[in-house]
Amino acid sequence: MARNTARPLSPHLTIWRWGPHMATSILHRATGIALSIGGLALLTWWLLALAGPASGYAEFGAVAGHPLGLLVLVGLSWSFFQHTLSGVRHLIMDIGEGFELKRNKSMAVATWIGSAVLTVALWVYLLGVRA
Repeated sequence: MARNTARPLSPHLTIWRWGPHMATSILHRATGIALSIGGLALLTWWLLALAGPASGYAEFGAVAGHPLGLLVLVGLSWSFFQHTLSGVRHLIMDIGEGFELKRNKSMAVATWIGSAVLTVALWVYLLGVRA
């Protein structure tokens, strides 16, 4: 039996056209890692500062209130919202819905828009910015 060597044995990234659905899937993994490592480290530091002396909590507050600290907090909150919305997208797909390419792509883009809107809304609320 002759083997057809022109056909790839397994799909690979080089034969697929990149789209928002693929980027969202990769982002889901990346945000999960960011939340697991960075988020857990930050949460642990905050809890230790909370349990320790007032000077330790003041130090945490100073670092978190610094522009770079705020950037990290905003990034982690965006990661949380992106990961959550992408997880909802995956749940929808797990029940057998949303596999049509157009709908899949639009759901992926919706996770990006939703995570950005939720992040901005959270930080407007937290910082007390009045419109």
